[in-house]
Amino acid sequence: MPKHKLNPSKWVDLYADYLFNYTISRVNDTIIAEDLVQDTFLAGLKSAENFKGEAAERTWLISILKRKIIDHYRKINSNKGKAEVKMDLNFDGEQEGSWLEQKVADTYDLNAEDAIQNKELGLAIQDCLTKLPKKQAEVFIKKTIQGMETEDICKELNITASNLWVIIHRARTTLMECLENNWYKNE
Repeated sequence: MPKHKLNPSKWVDLYADYLFNYTISRVNDTIIAEDLVQDTFLAGLKSAENFKGEAAERTWLISILKRKIIDHYRKINSNKGKAEVKMDLNFDGEQEGSWLEQKVADTYDLNAEDAIQNKELGLAIQDCLTKLPKKQAEVFIKKTIQGMETEDICKELNITASNLWVIIHRARTTLMECLENNWYKNE
């Protein structure tokens, strides 16, 4: 399989609208969404040397954007500032569940408190994933964590694209409720 290459000069034309739509549905604020997309492009440029070509360019940018969105909400919910979420979702000893965010270098140094918080958040997410119905967890992991394409997931699980998005929406809603009840309260 050929390695993917970065082409930063075309990012805005190719990905800005997609990243913005992805972000606005999660932050519900145009200005914040625009800032997060801009921060994503900047982080991508700064981290370009770390791009291994294992994921498509858009998938790699989305992984950066996801971290930026998490950072945004962590900042809102905590006065402790920015912290990168790094975790492994190791199901039955398989490494396939690793978050792509681990492959993206963060320019911010973590202190010991941030590292502990990240580990706690990772464990909380993992715990909440185990509480999802089996199909929701499977679809969520394949799409959101493993970065599989919608078409591939639909073929593999014999579901429609609209069904996939309904399942993902329900999984996200349940995960957020679980995290709010089990992690944010402990902050």
